[in-house]
Amino acid sequence: QLQASGGGLVQAGGSLRLSCAASGRTFTNWRMGWFRQAPGKEREFVPYIMWNSGRTYYANSVEGRFTIFRDHAKNTVYLQMNSLKPEDTAVYYCATGSQSVTENYANPTKWPYWGQGTLVTVSS
Repeated sequence: QLQASGGGLVQAGGSLRLSCAASGRTFTNWRMGWFRQAPGKEREFVPYIMWNSGRTYYANSVEGRFTIFRDHAKNTVYLQMNSLKPEDTAVYYCATGSQSVTENYANPTKWPYWGQGTLVTVSS
């Protein structure tokens, strides 16, 4: 089970940190990712992190502004979002999957487990 939180309203240029707390299973060798979906748009990949190694991958649109990191002790993955833009406005979802998602990590249909979304609104 994944529980996402931390969304809210922020002005352009501001920051927010999202959290995704995982429970119910171990995640050795798994990947934890964030996706987002703006109104009328497809769900799109943001970043993901390899649970064990901490290696990360980012979408071009957020690289350098967003940082994904995890806390093993809390079984939680975070998404630190800085320099937010109005186009970052979306519902953000966390997801997890085994190493099988690696080859097509940007495809949301490849990720089997999802948390509920948390809304991020960036005002101009």
